[in-house]
Amino acid sequence: MSVNTIGARLDRLPITPLHRKIFGLVAVGMFFEGFDIYIAASVLGAAYKSGFSTLAQNGLFISATFVGMTLGALLTGFWGDRYGRRVTYQTNLILFGAAALASAFAPNMETLIVLRFLMGLGLGAEAVVGYSIITEFFPARVRGRWSGFIGTLVTAGLPASALTAWLLVPTFGWRVMFVLGALGALVAWLLRRDLPESPRWLAAAGREAEAEALVAKLEQTASDMGPLPPVQASTADEVPLGAGQLFRRPYLTRLIVGCIALMVVNTLIYGFITWLPTFFVGQGESIARSTGFALVMAFGGPIGASLGAVSADAFGRRPTIIGASAIAIVLSVLFGLSASSTMAAVIGFLLTIPIYVLVAALFAIYVPELFPTAFRLRGVGLCNAAGRSASIVVPLFIGPLFSQYGVGGVLALMASALMIMILVVGTLGIEPRRQGAEEGVRVAA
Repeated sequence: MSVNTIGARLDRLPITPLHRKIFGLVAVGMFFEGFDIYIAASVLGAAYKSGFSTLAQNGLFISATFVGMTLGALLTGFWGDRYGRRVTYQTNLILFGAAALASAFAPNMETLIVLRFLMGLGLGAEAVVGYSIITEFFPARVRGRWSGFIGTLVTAGLPASALTAWLLVPTFGWRVMFVLGALGALVAWLLRRDLPESPRWLAAAGREAEAEALVAKLEQTASDMGPLPPVQASTADEVPLGAGQLFRRPYLTRLIVGCIALMVVNTLIYGFITWLPTFFVGQGESIARSTGFALVMAFGGPIGASLGAVSADAFGRRPTIIGASAIAIVLSVLFGLSASSTMAAVIGFLLTIPIYVLVAALFAIYVPELFPTAFRLRGVGLCNAAGRSASIVVPLFIGPLFSQYGVGGVLALMASALMIMILVVGTLGIEPRRQGAEEGVRVAA
C-alpha cells in the first residue's frame, strides 16, 4: 500500500479521540521543550550570583545548548527517517531526561556545560520529530491549526519557566529547575509509550500491514462519528527513499527556503526577543523594570503562535508568513521611534505577536510540509540545524551592533532579515494549505 493511499485515507477523516490523544502526547513533551530552552535565564543568573559560575562560563552554557540543539536536529532527521518517528522520539526523551537529572547534581560548572550539550541534543530532536508527527497524522484541512497549537504550547514555556523560577529558585535554588525538567521528560516518556508510529512512515518503510492496521483503527473510530467521505485519489508522484532526492529539484529549492526561513526566525528570537531586557537597560531603565517589560512582552508569544495556527489554515501558509513579516517590519520601525520606555514596551508587545506568528507558521506548520514522508525528517532536521546555527552566530553580533548603533541598528538587522524572508518565501516557496502531506511533490518550486 502506497504512502499516497494511506495519506488520502487519513486526510478524509474527522478529528477522532485518537487524534486528540496523539496531540496530547506530543504536546506534553513539546511544552517541556519550550520550558527547558528558556530556563537558562533563571539558572544562569542564580548560578552566577552564588559564585557557581562565571560570566564566561554562562556564555559557554548558552553556546553548548545551541550547538547540541543543532546537532540534535541534524542527526534526528536521519535517524527518524531510518528507524521511525516513535523510537526516535522516545530515545531523545531518555537522553534529555537523564542529562537534566544529572544537571541537578552537577558538582561544577564545567560538568553542567557538558550536560547541557547533551540536553541540547534532546531538545533539538524534540522539535524535529514532534511537529512532523502532527503533520503526518492530522487531516490536511486542519493540519495547520493543530500543528500551530503545538507551537503555542512551546512558546508558553517562556512565561511558564519565568514564573516557575520566580516562585521556586529563591527558596530552592537553581537546581530545582533541572529537576522539574527531568520530571517533565519522565512523564512525557511514560505517556508516549502509547504513541503510535506514523502510518505514512510505516508505508514508506515497507511495513504496509502495520500501516493498514493503524489507519483501519482510525477509520473505525471515525465511522462511529458518521459516514466517511470517499477516498480522493492522490495526484502526487511516489517518492523514492534515496537520501539524494532531497538535494535535487524541487526539494533542493524547498530545502533552501526552509533553511533561510528558520535562520531568519531564529535571528528574530535570539537577536531581539532575548535581548529585550538589555535594550531597556541600555536606554536607562532599571533591571527590575526592564525585566518586567520583557516578561509582559513575552506573553505576546502564545498569542502570536495561536494566531499563526488559525491564520495558516484560514489564509494559507505563504500569506500568513509574508503578512506577519510585513507587520513586524512596520512595528520594528515604530519600536525604534518610541519616545518612552512605556511606549516601547507596548509596541514591543505588539511586535512580539507577529514574530511568534512566524515561529508557529514556520517551525510547526510550513517547514514540515515542504518534504514528503520518505525524507521529511531529514529535510526538517537540516532546516532546523541551519536555523539553530543562526542562534549561535547572531548573538555574537548583537552586542557590538547595539553598542555602536543602538536599538535602531538591531532593528535594521531584523527588518533586513524579514525582507529577505518575504522575498524568498514569496518567489520560491510553495503553498501546501489543504494539500495532503505528499501532494507538494507535483507543485513546482
